[in-house]
Amino acid sequence: MTRRIVVVGSINMDLVTQAPRFPQPGETLLGDGFVTVPGGKGANQAVAAARLGAEVALVGALGRDAFGDQLQAGLLGEGVDLQHVQRLDDQASGTASITVAAGENQIVVVPAANAGVTPAHVEAAHAALARADAVLVQMEIPLEAIEATLRLGQRLGVPVILNPAPARPLPTDWLTLARYLTPNQHELAVLLGADPAEDFRALMRRAPTPVVLTRGSEGAWYREHGEPAHQPSFAVEVVDSTGAGDTFNAALAVFLHEGLATAVRKACAAAALSVTRLGAQQGMPRARELDAFLAR
Repeated sequence: MTRRIVVVGSINMDLVTQAPRFPQPGETLLGDGFVTVPGGKGANQAVAAARLGAEVALVGALGRDAFGDQLQAGLLGEGVDLQHVQRLDDQASGTASITVAAGENQIVVVPAANAGVTPAHVEAAHAALARADAVLVQMEIPLEAIEATLRLGQRLGVPVILNPAPARPLPTDWLTLARYLTPNQHELAVLLGADPAEDFRALMRRAPTPVVLTRGSEGAWYREHGEPAHQPSFAVEVVDSTGAGDTFNAALAVFLHEGLATAVRKACAAAALSVTRLGAQQGMPRARELDAFLAR
């Protein structure tokens, strides 16, 4: 059965520079290449879920500019339903300036039209959320829209996965509305107002809702009840880690009906595949690729 996923989040054009290393403050480096590629955590997760075989609707906003036209065309080409993506006349489309060096990245995001996503936009997508198997929301859109998504999901009885990136403190009652939190260790500490150096398993136990914690090359840890369990990562050659977390979240949502342990394993595998290619969306695997990778 095709899974139905709704993603509420950002849509950006990524301006990606490849460099031999990250520059120091005030330093100018000669880069190795430059490309513009579709991005934004919301759009990334929507594309990843669609490639994994889900029926996906995206709630977000674009400017009426050239980047907006390109981003819209790309999402439609991936089969994402854009009925609830607004085109704003008074805003540019969001951008992310990304420097990639030695498989790592540094990112500066300018939200632009993404800052125009409102609770009214979320409520307008009521019917789409009502028929969804899972909802994904991140934190590159206004807090009011995030709260509206969490509260609407609870009213409808639809599981909402909150990917708290970039991390900001949130009220505890908001966190309890999410079915799962999917932070890394730093993000979880920010959410809980804790020391990032505290043991991550202790942080997971303190969270007011179940946590799936990503740990980079170590894989992921997850906890619903009792002690956190570990899912190791899959060994691959890293080309570009941009979009790995978004791929992880999308796969988690798509396979959640198979049980949390299976969903986390498939999410780790999908994320591993995604880092073997340059670009956030370009590297995201299709269902047949994931199946073949897991079979090996």
